[in-house]
Amino acid sequence: MKNLVYATRRSKLALAQSRALVSRISETDRSLSFTEEQVVTTGDRIQDRPLSEVGGKGLFVKEIEEALLEGRAQLAIHSVKDVPAYLPDGLVLACIPVREDPRDALISPRYGTLQALPQGATVGTSSLRRGLALAAVRPDLRILPLRGNVDTRLRKVDEGEYDGIVLAAAGLHRLDLAGRITELLAPEVSLPAIGQGALGVECREDDEGTREILERVHHADTARAVFAERGVMRALEGDCKTPIAAHAVRTDQSMVLRAWFAAADGSDLRRLERKVAWPSSDADAFAFGLDAGARLKGARTSTRPPPSR
Repeated sequence: MKNLVYATRRSKLALAQSRALVSRISETDRSLSFTEEQVVTTGDRIQDRPLSEVGGKGLFVKEIEEALLEGRAQLAIHSVKDVPAYLPDGLVLACIPVREDPRDALISPRYGTLQALPQGATVGTSSLRRGLALAAVRPDLRILPLRGNVDTRLRKVDEGEYDGIVLAAAGLHRLDLAGRITELLAPEVSLPAIGQGALGVECREDDEGTREILERVHHADTARAVFAERGVMRALEGDCKTPIAAHAVRTDQSMVLRAWFAAADGSDLRRLERKVAWPSSDADAFAFGLDAGARLKGARTSTRPPPSR
C-alpha cells in the first residue's frame, strides 16, 4: 500500500469535497491509501469581518501550503476560487477535476427569486463581486455582510436575519443541499468568480509520483477554462479587494471567455467577452486569459507563464 497525506480545511464543505475526490482517486488504484490532515486556516479563524478587510482569499490556503512545503502532506485540495494568482515557489496546481455547477445560487425561503424580493430586501453576501452583480439588477436591495460556514449562513436566512443569501451552487451540491436553492442566477446576472465550482489539487512540483496519480482524475477541459480565468486574475492582480469575475466555457471547438472588474466601490466597471479557438494547452489558455485581462485593464501586461502541471 502507498499512503498519501492530503491537507484540507476543516469546514464541512472542505471535508466533503476532499473526501469525495480522494474516493475517486482510490477507485483508480486500490493499492492507494490516504490520511487526512485537517488544517485550520487564518481565514477560518476570522469570522467577524469581510475577507476584503483581513487579507483576501489567500488566507484560506496559506497554512495548507505550508503543510506541503514542510513535507507533512503530499497533496492539498482547494476550491480554486480560494487560490491566489501566484503559488509559492515549488508548488503547482497538478490536477483540476471536472467542474461542478459554477453558478451563484439564491436561497430565499420566503420569496424564492431575485425579482420577487420586495423593495429594500436584505441579501447576505461578503463577496464584492456578488454585491455589485446584485446591485446592477436590483439597486434597491440592501447588501449586508455574511460570513460563516454554509450551515451558519443557511440558519441566518431561515431565522429571518436576511431575506435571501447568495452562495456558490457547487458547494450546496457537494453538501447534498441543492434542494435549498430557490433560484440559480444566470451568468448574465451574476458572472461566476474565477475558478468557481472547480477544485484544484496542489502538490510539490518535484513530486512526480503524486503528480502521476493525480493525472488520473484530471479533467483537461475544466483545466483549460480555469487557467484562462486565472490568466485574467493574474493580469488584473485580482484578490478579495477587487470585484472581479471571469468565466470560460467550451462551445464546440471554441472557448468563450467573459469577464468584468471594477473599483472596490463599484465604479469604473469594465466588461469583456472574447472567443477564440479552443486552446491546445493550459499555457495557451492562460495566455488568452492574460491578454483578456490586460485588455480589460487598458494596457498590456508582461506575459508570465502559469504554474506548470
